[in-house]
Amino acid sequence: MSPLIEINDPAFAGANTILIDSRGGQDSHQRYLAGHLKNAIYADLDKHLAAKVTDASMGGRHPLPDVEAFGALLGTWGITPESHVIIYDDKSGAFSAARLWWMLRAIGHKKLQVLNGGLQAANRAGIELSKEEYTPVATKPYHTHGNYAGTVDIDEAGEAAQDETKLVIDVRESPRYLGVTEPIDLIAGHIPGAANLPYVLNLDAEGKYLPAEILRSMYLDAIGNVEPAAVIVHCGSGVTACHTLLGMAYAGINEPRLYVGSWSEWSRRDLPMAKGGN
Repeated sequence: MSPLIEINDPAFAGANTILIDSRGGQDSHQRYLAGHLKNAIYADLDKHLAAKVTDASMGGRHPLPDVEAFGALLGTWGITPESHVIIYDDKSGAFSAARLWWMLRAIGHKKLQVLNGGLQAANRAGIELSKEEYTPVATKPYHTHGNYAGTVDIDEAGEAAQDETKLVIDVRESPRYLGVTEPIDLIAGHIPGAANLPYVLNLDAEGKYLPAEILRSMYLDAIGNVEPAAVIVHCGSGVTACHTLLGMAYAGINEPRLYVGSWSEWSRRDLPMAKGGN
């Protein structure tokens, strides 16, 4: 199953399909109520897809929630291992949708896709939107096995950035990586040794992913001789990095891992920081 799905796919009307509208920002619920796909469950980045932040230097601005609590949440959404989960957001899939996709994949869920182009693709297709809150039928908590797979911590990320056999990719916009500006975190710059591959390069002019073969070529050029399993992807707080991990999976590269704490954690520690190129 491709990790991406197009808006005209009949799977949207499948009997076992669960549709999730995943958004972030203080006005995310208001935006959901202003227009969402019919029968889409509302998911909030800060409330549902991240733990409460007490100290961003220990886990970053969007640390992962407890995995069992996440499993219980999935149960309230009616999700079982047999559910076909389709996720979208209103940021071309680049924000909360990719994060939720990654989290579900990290606990082993198989039937899982993200709407290519997000809500904007539905608008272009003339899909009628709903303004009614959708309440799903709950089921038992989703059984999780262990913890989220495919993560690295701050120590492993720092060591990998200095290891020629490994690669750390920072997907933030280049001005943030270069240390020219930092609109969110406390300090501008990047992890020394990390390479920059902005997530926006994944998208075409309409906010849809580029064709898989083009993405694969771009990613493999960036990775070079490094084995995909030795690649670590991060961003500001472990959210948009998932957009590139989704693009990699779409391109057939499934092994790279996520540094969840990302720059929001690294920049709040007494650790080396770089500006400009590597």
